[in-house]
Amino acid sequence: MFLRQVHSAFMSSLENVLYFQAGLGVLANMFLLLFCIFIILGHRSKPMDLISCQLTFVHIMLFLTGGNIFIADIFEPLNIKNDIKCKAIFYLSRVMRGQSICTTCLLTVFQAITISPSTSFLAKFKQKLNKYIINALFYIWFFNLSVSSDKLFYVGGFTNLSETKQMKVIKYCSLLPMNYIIRGLTFILSLSRDVFLVAIMLTTSVYMVNILQRHQRQCKHLHSISKLRASPEKKATQTILLLVVFFVVMYWVDFIISTTSVLLWTYDPVVLTAQNFVMYAYPTITPLVQIISDKRIINVLKNLQSKCH
Repeated sequence: MFLRQVHSAFMSSLENVLYFQAGLGVLANMFLLLFCIFIILGHRSKPMDLISCQLTFVHIMLFLTGGNIFIADIFEPLNIKNDIKCKAIFYLSRVMRGQSICTTCLLTVFQAITISPSTSFLAKFKQKLNKYIINALFYIWFFNLSVSSDKLFYVGGFTNLSETKQMKVIKYCSLLPMNYIIRGLTFILSLSRDVFLVAIMLTTSVYMVNILQRHQRQCKHLHSISKLRASPEKKATQTILLLVVFFVVMYWVDFIISTTSVLLWTYDPVVLTAQNFVMYAYPTITPLVQIISDKRIINVLKNLQSKCH
């Protein structure tokens, strides 16, 4: 009895932390999204702003569709079948997860193109960067909407687990029993996609670090290290590198938890809540880092503060 009360209190505390984290993440992402829209509509945007805008929108949707909160609770009063609601929410959640990793990968690739020297192979893409970004964002949406469509067949409304051998994954949803071959193929395809994208992120990150180090050596040689420190491109690159490292770490922790649970076909409530906490870590940290590192946002906030005073 005592252990059950301790477990209940621990779960309640963990869920409160999760709600706080999600609330902070949604507010930060909404602020950043509004700022990105303002910059884009004001025709003062940079090529990377369009990607940042999509990443921010994806993270808001990831909060709303992931875990045990938000959209499912919002639509609960409506007379919608639990199975339909579950399939829609889980499908959107998987699409947004794919969008997050693809858009982060895209961000690193285009930043590598932006800072690449004129003698580099990537330099020829600089002139048409805006056109490539729009096309790439379209293809990413099409790819993830297609790849995640299998989730519509193997996810259903949560019922009695002991009778149906379902595995509860979020508040209203559970994975339906599936053939071991199909489960293995789905796992391999998903893993292949993610490993490929993470490899691209790490490769472009190493490339950008190499460029920054080379640039720093040249500046030291020319005795103008202060110019390097003031470079907006360097600051943007450092921000993206920080986000990539954090994303890769959080992704693999989430991947290990979810893979172990699926292979063992069991999801402990504590493990599920901990996985949600890990899943929300990247979309919570990303807008905060971008807000702190973007001088345009800091200048806007300073102007608003001066007007208020």
